[in-house]
Amino acid sequence: MSGAAPGDAVPAVDGVGQDPRTGDPVADLPEGRVDTGRIEAAVRELLAAIGEDPDRPGLTDTPARVGRAYAEMFAGLAQDPYEVLATTFDEDHDELVLVKDIPMYSTCEHHLVPFHGVAHVGYIPGTDGRVTGLSKLARLVEVYARRPQVQERLTRQVADALYEVLKPQGVIVVVQAEHLCMAMRGIRKPGATTVTSAVRGIFRDSAATRSEAMSLILGR
Repeated sequence: MSGAAPGDAVPAVDGVGQDPRTGDPVADLPEGRVDTGRIEAAVRELLAAIGEDPDRPGLTDTPARVGRAYAEMFAGLAQDPYEVLATTFDEDHDELVLVKDIPMYSTCEHHLVPFHGVAHVGYIPGTDGRVTGLSKLARLVEVYARRPQVQERLTRQVADALYEVLKPQGVIVVVQAEHLCMAMRGIRKPGATTVTSAVRGIFRDSAATRSEAMSLILGR
């Protein structure tokens, strides 16, 4: 069996590029469009591989439907999360800004099945007191969620983008999600919740500040 050894260069794949700021994979297709034709062909092969007839009634339109669904589910690969935060406002605010319970749907990159839950995103503005729109925090989560993901990386990416673009005193991100790859296959434990967090700046350095934010997030 052949395969790349640790440290080997990863071969290029048509349609896949890399964000030079973070090294994260991004779509490198004309106008950022998902290649739905390739998806449709692959879905037909998948249906045949599991013993189904892709031409039977009920499945004839499935490849096209999956192509459209994937174009929506993975649209974040062609979107720049840093642009989401480009607009800021001078509010001279130096206390916590927190948006809780942001609904989130993403796709596990290991099994290509969904995981879903909520994200909580907070930050303390920098010395310039500038803030971004509250909806932009939800949009930032959505851009990163609409990619093949793992929850740990999603949490880190949201925190890093917010910290790098806004230059705040600190950032805290908490994600709570149920993974269908654990619920419907493998260990089959529906209802299990995974919690991940990422803290930057003052939330990492000050236990009291971090504790205050967590109490607001968890409602205690």
